[in-house]
Amino acid sequence: MNDYKVNDVRNVALVGHGAVGKTTVADLLLFQSGVTPRLGSVDDGTSLLDTDEEEINHRISIASTLVHFDHAGHHINLIDTPGYPDFIGQVSGALRAVETALILLNAGHGVEINALRVSRMSQEAGIARMIVFNKCDTENIDYDSLIESVRETFGSHCVPINLPVGLGADFKAVCDLVNYSEPPPAGTLGDPESTRQSLIEAIVESNEGLLERFFEGEELSAAELSANIPKAMAAGTLIPVLFMSAKTGVGVSEFMDAMSNYTLCPQDIQRMEETRDGRSVMIDPSPDQPFVAQVIKTRIDPFISKMSYLRVFSGKLDKDSSVVNVRTGKPVRINQLLDVQGGKQEPVDSVSVGDIFAVAKVDDLQPGDTLTADANGDGLSLPEIKYPHPVVGLAVEPKSQNDQQKISGALHKLEEEDQTFHVVHDEETHEMVMQGMSELHLKIMEEKLLHRDKVEVITHQPKVPYRETIMGTAEGSYRHKKQSGGAGQFAEVHLRVSPMPAEVDPEAYFTKENFDHLRTYHYDPELNFAFVDRISGGSIPNQFIPAVEKGVRERMKQGVISGCQVQDLVCEVFFGKDHPVDSNETAFKIAGSKCFSELFEKARPALMEPIVKIEILIPEECVGDISSDLSSRRGRMEGMQVSQGGYEIIQARVPLAEIMTYARTLSSLTGGRGTYDIELSHYEMIPPNEQSKVIEILNKASE
Repeated sequence: MNDYKVNDVRNVALVGHGAVGKTTVADLLLFQSGVTPRLGSVDDGTSLLDTDEEEINHRISIASTLVHFDHAGHHINLIDTPGYPDFIGQVSGALRAVETALILLNAGHGVEINALRVSRMSQEAGIARMIVFNKCDTENIDYDSLIESVRETFGSHCVPINLPVGLGADFKAVCDLVNYSEPPPAGTLGDPESTRQSLIEAIVESNEGLLERFFEGEELSAAELSANIPKAMAAGTLIPVLFMSAKTGVGVSEFMDAMSNYTLCPQDIQRMEETRDGRSVMIDPSPDQPFVAQVIKTRIDPFISKMSYLRVFSGKLDKDSSVVNVRTGKPVRINQLLDVQGGKQEPVDSVSVGDIFAVAKVDDLQPGDTLTADANGDGLSLPEIKYPHPVVGLAVEPKSQNDQQKISGALHKLEEEDQTFHVVHDEETHEMVMQGMSELHLKIMEEKLLHRDKVEVITHQPKVPYRETIMGTAEGSYRHKKQSGGAGQFAEVHLRVSPMPAEVDPEAYFTKENFDHLRTYHYDPELNFAFVDRISGGSIPNQFIPAVEKGVRERMKQGVISGCQVQDLVCEVFFGKDHPVDSNETAFKIAGSKCFSELFEKARPALMEPIVKIEILIPEECVGDISSDLSSRRGRMEGMQVSQGGYEIIQARVPLAEIMTYARTLSSLTGGRGTYDIELSHYEMIPPNEQSKVIEILNKASE
């Protein structure tokens, strides 16, 4: 893999919205470069990139795929990524591995929402961007509208480096503005002279020497312009725009030349490592430096088990070598290095800076892990890869006993290869919940369970994890007495329950000024619950007080009015009685539980619901409909921001119960042009008119 110099390597990610033709373009590039003698097709299932059964069946990309080819003296590693927001997590790892994001747009549709999202992710990753309009043979395309849309969305630095000669059925060629000669081909759209002038200005903006010569009126050569395009892209003063049609082949060779000549090499971007104490250290992308690589992706292959994909950022590595996983601090033995071409792998002897490769059957590796040549004392590691949070959940259970035995391992494999897919064992609702980016995402996961692991599951909407609390105060006692021959049971406890204020410093709150005869307290920050020991005079022996607390906590976990966890409460034990023979831990645990339950029902019990913070990205014309819908779901608007490309961001807080299937509604209201992120915010009281309904439903479900 290392028969080329680092400055001859080009690492690029093909990103954009769904159905813009990314995989088709990648197949075409492999064909045009001679990697494959036959042009693969998504439609007939022969694509070299869509290799999973689910991808072939659905005719969409689900996972990122690595391929490579040579063109014009450069070695190009290309990662094809899924375009649907359901699989956006695959883009995160891909962008960490490359220096340039190739944002593919459908010329017939313009800028679509996932293109906006991946562009933002590219900016956050600190990599260059190039915009490519595909499907320029589509009818009814307006050139001026296309350019206006990309500049409005991605910024004024978007400048064409070629222009379409006609569009639609008339799209026959492109006019090169770098190696430009007058007159332009007949039918060239836009203003070639003016656009080339804008291109030159964007290029020289990043180079003081060129800028000075430009202002002095000196003519810059095409070679100088070409050599400085990558620098301008790295500086952010230029986002090149190209035009092509994968279907007709027009503009494809020019696109390949642009990838070879203009996209960035590994030395064009400064990457940093972080030390344990927070310092940043620049990585030297040289094969002569110590080895540094990062895991960017995991794939579970049915034939060779777990495969981890890595990008080399510094140094080189030979097969049969040992490296250190910075996360674990443990050595990792790498016996075999694999060159990856779509679904195929070939062993290689070594890898070097800029290479993207794979290793097989190395268990303790996960995306984001940094591998180094040795146990560096500073704990140098690359920044973690950030993935979107799951927004949709489905409760899942095995269909049969046979499935029960296999389901845990099968779900774990799915979690390993998809960082936006999580499996949560909810102790409150007693459900196993799959979490993902959409209903389609979870449906694909179900299919993988069946096809790959032969596991059938039953799914349904997960229960909402409501919580119980109290709004008042109650005080009382309970005596537990049992005598049936032999040793009996006796315990009497006196408790007081009251609401626990939110956001209170426990050390400042639990004092003898606030609680008479305070001895100790145990505070649980997750539940905002405190158990307070105020026993005086030994009315309950010290050895039995933990049993009282245990009984209270167990009852809190079971709930009192609805079977839901109790929170936001103070329980004080202040008196009791024991028997020298019949008292024991079991008796005091039962007494504590019973007393707590009775007092809870007297202290104006109430039900609380989880509130989520939601951020929704939508076209500006949909703001009214989305705002009205959120209000109907008891949502509270908290802010709005103008985004790029005619989009706006709505921020709100909404009860989780109201948005369990929100993805469907959002798609319907925006025509599939909206996305959202959620995270748990806090718990709030359910409105009084809803309380009894919810409690009745919960109690029926538990019968």
